[in-house]
Amino acid sequence: MDRALRDRHTRGRRWSAGRRRMNRGLASAAATALATSALVALGDGGAQAAAEPNLIQNPGFEAGLNNWTCSGGSGSSAASPVHGGASSLSATPASADNAKCSQTVSVQPNSAYELSGWVQGGYVYLGASGTGTTDVSTWSQAASDWKQLSTKFTTGPNTTSVTFYRHGWYGQPAYHADDLTLTGPPGQELQAAPAGLAAPTSSSVTLSWNPTKGATGYHVYQDGKRVQAVSGTSATVTGLAPATSYKLQVTATNTAGESPKSAEITATTTAGGGDGGTVPKHTVTGYWQNFDNGATVQKISDVQNQYDIIAVAFADATTTPGAVDFNLDPALKYSGAQFKAKQAAGKSVILSVGGEKGTVSVNSATAATNFANSVYAQMQEFGFDGVDIDLENGINPTYMTQALRALSAKAGPDLVITMTPQTIDMQSTSGGYFQTALNIKDILTVANMQYYKSGSMLGCDGNVYSQGTVDFLTALACIQLQGGLKPS
Repeated sequence: MDRALRDRHTRGRRWSAGRRRMNRGLASAAATALATSALVALGDGGAQAAAEPNLIQNPGFEAGLNNWTCSGGSGSSAASPVHGGASSLSATPASADNAKCSQTVSVQPNSAYELSGWVQGGYVYLGASGTGTTDVSTWSQAASDWKQLSTKFTTGPNTTSVTFYRHGWYGQPAYHADDLTLTGPPGQELQAAPAGLAAPTSSSVTLSWNPTKGATGYHVYQDGKRVQAVSGTSATVTGLAPATSYKLQVTATNTAGESPKSAEITATTTAGGGDGGTVPKHTVTGYWQNFDNGATVQKISDVQNQYDIIAVAFADATTTPGAVDFNLDPALKYSGAQFKAKQAAGKSVILSVGGEKGTVSVNSATAATNFANSVYAQMQEFGFDGVDIDLENGINPTYMTQALRALSAKAGPDLVITMTPQTIDMQSTSGGYFQTALNIKDILTVANMQYYKSGSMLGCDGNVYSQGTVDFLTALACIQLQGGLKPS
């Protein structure tokens, strides 16, 4: 959050409206689990190396847009024209959007890969980014019939994932794509879909399954849509409506691709459930600064009672990677006891990390552990109820997710986690901030996007909206909903 902007607001604070807390802390009352049938096996013997496996999931769009992310809602599955199978991708660029559809896959470091695909229609580009060496792309201009595009790249020494994409050009006609392939070093073929799936029913559904030989991860599907990616053999699907039936499946994954889906089970949530925790259904969040920058100093004990969540800005980075510390500016003339008094009124007082000039970096497993431990230590010392993630200098979704999961395990179900992304950070689910929010949506309390410092932005319909209008707020909130965050 921009400290200079805060100075322009009354008493140097930026106040923003919050939303309902994410469903969390829900009761996990056991109910009848549905038995699963035998699962399809891909082979009876040991796992065999697959020659040139296609790493792209749903490469012919036979499953609609599953596994794909398209900017501005520009893509759809089309029955015609097709190069192979029954479907292809159709995407129409808007005047301010190039209709980019992308997918991220796991790859091996220091390895050669070839990307190819069939395209037709207007200007269309095919490329790969995040290779760790030189990103590549190729393009075609107004192909009236199917045309194959191909390009090659080599991954860097530390590259474990690459994002590949197709996009058109701004304001140009629609393009079509089909039968994409990404091939590289032979991988280990998955032996079978996960077995032993079980789902005790509640307002959140917990799944467990037997490990699959050769798998490095698993995908969880709810009503045909992928909702989670996990590394272990269990997952909890949260944010479900009471007394509602859901169809659930699991697949196994590795660098060779994704296994068939497990046998489908149906789990019905109970009629009970609720939001849990201590945050009201409707909340107002305010930021209080722990530094004197010349604005009128306000003690935290003077914060108006209407604010439900008070985010203390900011925690400071330390010399230990990922770790943060909290210090009160001596100019505030505070004692620790005075500072803690506000919690007695039943408000959630949380520690905000980052800001415009904050340089907190959580880029490794060690840093993630340090972050969780240090925030928890501040919670115990000062009585903080949680943490606000306000990082404007980049966020690593893998390790920040680890850090917040570890903090949640330490603090328990009443932990308050808020996020304050810049608007640009929530434009696409491929962004680190959006990925982190989706990774922790079962324990995320609220996401307060910085709508006030964006300028004009693309909305979920591909149109451009000016900051400060109802359409702007609606079209940008729509992106978060379409990307997978719950309205609550």
